[in-house]
Parts: sequence; C-alpha cells; structure tokens
Amino acid sequence: MFGKNHPKVLPAFASALLPLFLGTACVSTTTEAAQQRVETDHVLASRPETLNWGWYPIDKEPVLRVASGESVRINTLTHVGAVQDADPIAYLTDLGVPREEVLDDVLDFWASRPGRDREGRSGHVITGPIYVEGAEPGDMLEVQILDLETRVPWGVNSTSGRGGVFSSSYPGAREDDLEIELPRAQHLIRTGEVDGRAVAFFSETIHVPMAPFMGIMAVAPDPVLGDPGVTVPGVQSSRPPGPFGGNMDVKDLKAGTTLYLPVFHPGALFYAGDPHGAQGDGEVSGTAIEQSLSGAFRFIVHKGVSISAPRAETDTHYLIMGIDLDLDRAARRATQLVVDFLVSEKGLTPSKALSLASIAVDFRVSEVVDLTQVVTGFIPKDIFLND
Repeated sequence: MFGKNHPKVLPAFASALLPLFLGTACVSTTTEAAQQRVETDHVLASRPETLNWGWYPIDKEPVLRVASGESVRINTLTHVGAVQDADPIAYLTDLGVPREEVLDDVLDFWASRPGRDREGRSGHVITGPIYVEGAEPGDMLEVQILDLETRVPWGVNSTSGRGGVFSSSYPGAREDDLEIELPRAQHLIRTGEVDGRAVAFFSETIHVPMAPFMGIMAVAPDPVLGDPGVTVPGVQSSRPPGPFGGNMDVKDLKAGTTLYLPVFHPGALFYAGDPHGAQGDGEVSGTAIEQSLSGAFRFIVHKGVSISAPRAETDTHYLIMGIDLDLDRAARRATQLVVDFLVSEKGLTPSKALSLASIAVDFRVSEVVDLTQVVTGFIPKDIFLND
C-alpha cells in the first residue's frame, strides 16, 4: 500500500484513524535541489522573531497557526556562527566559509541576541512554536517528515579532549579516567554531489553520505524543577531530550519517517532545530555535521491517543525511544516501551513480547552526549505477516 518513501500515516498505535496518502517524499541535500522541493501549505522563515535560543518557551505567542493535516516548510539555523561572541562574518570566514555562503538569517539572529531574553539556556537555535489547531493535552501529534534540504553547502563538526563522551560532566565519567590529549578544533566540512550522490567531503579520500535530519523536533514540554535541564521554573533547556522529544539526535528521523509526540499544551506548540547534515549513532564528539536545513513537515492531531514517550515509524521499522540520564536505564526504558508496544499493538503477552524483543528487535544507542541519553528499539515490520 505504501511504497518506498511513503510514510505510513495510519500508526499501528492509532488504528481507528484513516490513512492519508502523502505523495513521494524526497530527500534534497543541496541548495540547487530547491526547485524539486515538496510544496507546503505554509512557510516559516528563520527570523529573530521566530527563533529561540536554547529552550522551548511555553507562553510565547505562536509564530504560526496551522490546521491538522496541513504542511509547513520550516527554515532552521545551525548554532555555528549564530551564538558566539565574535562577529559571525569574521568567525565563519576564519573557519573557511566564503562570505557569500553566510546566511542573512544568521547575521540578523546574532544581532538580535542582546536584550531578547535569549541568554543562559543552551546552544541550540530553534524555530517555533507552531500551534496545531485541535491539539490538546492527552492527544498525540503526528509529524510527517516530508523533505529535508541543506541551505548552505557546508557544515561544522567540533572535537575536543574535554567534549562529548570525554567531558568531565559525562554521566559515565570517573575521576581516574585517563584524559585524552586532544585540542579543541572546529572542522569545516564541505557538502555537495559526486556522481549523483550527496556527500560530505570529509577529506580528499573520505566521502560521507549525506543524511540530513533535525536533531531537535519537540512539542512544548511540561517542565518540572529538578528534571533534567530544568534549573529555572518553567524553563526547559534544549540540551536534554525528554518525553516531549527535543534534542533526540536520532539520525533515522529523516525524510520519509513519521514521528509521534505526546501533547502537553493546547496547540502542541511544535519546535524544530539543531539541523544536521550527517551523524553517526552516538554523536560521540558532541556534535554532528552542524548544518542549516530547510524541512517540510505535515502535522496531524490524533485525538485521545495517549503515549508517554516519542515514537517513530519508517517503511520498515517501528522506532521506540528510551530516554534516561543513565545509558543502562535508557536501554531498560526502551525495552519496557518495546514490550508495552508489542502487547498493546500486536496482542502479545508480556512474556512473548520480551522474547520477541530479545530475538528480533535491535536496540541502538542513538546519542550519548546530551545529558539524558537515548536508546532506540528498532522493531522490524516484516516479521508481522498479518500487517
């Protein structure tokens, strides 16, 4: 029924809803491919008034209102060049970025920071919020990722002997760990096409396939003081992901995938940002190819469908995310949620569900560097012969 790159609109866990045919979702990875982009009902620009620095405001006036079933093209900015103290043109050209490849949106956001209550949250630049009509607490928001394309032909990856999994604040760090001698560096990575393939030119002899995705897709959270990333009442830092989604850095949330998020506030209040050109599972240096993207999304409200954590769906797999401060507990959480899914949606007993999880489900470490850590269970669809 649904071919390649056609996300299944009818989720297995919302079986009472009618399917919606999407049309082909394409992954555009160069600015030249913009003419092939998916057409949407709305376009949301990345301007100072639509951007947020490092958190998800709950009471901000929505920058866009859409009906359930409508689509939006969202422009996003990487934080590289947009949040540092130095002038962005000098900063980026010093990295090797040509002046003509510095987006005006970056300059305008950088200039808007003073006096805009943007300080002291986290490093991400996030577009939103989008109000989806009809969404209420206790509902589920379906986010169909229709298209993703790069806005500039470059990205940056940062490394350090004190960053990522080598940070002293990393949950698994110990006092007696040997320190890695590695100076802080920012690596400019050009992107483009070779023989019809979109690639990142890591070096003359290493080409990494492009796989753009949004590191952050979130609904407005319900922050509780003391929760990961909540040190100020009502303010959820964008660093740790949580039940609201957020900085999950799950690289499989690409064009053709459908994400499902629980709703905590009227309108859901959707945010997107932390755009990436490519990333490995784990994101062990703390960054991916940080690269500004434009993405097309369709939003559908599922009334009365309650989920406790983010889920996703591709043509071939159900993706169940387990999120916790501790990686072991994130794996335990992912396993429990997989078992719950197999019981409620596939009719298995808990014992049979755990057995199937152990012999057929892959549990992958999606990211380990954002305070809370994410383990994703990949349930293959082709094992269910009656689907």
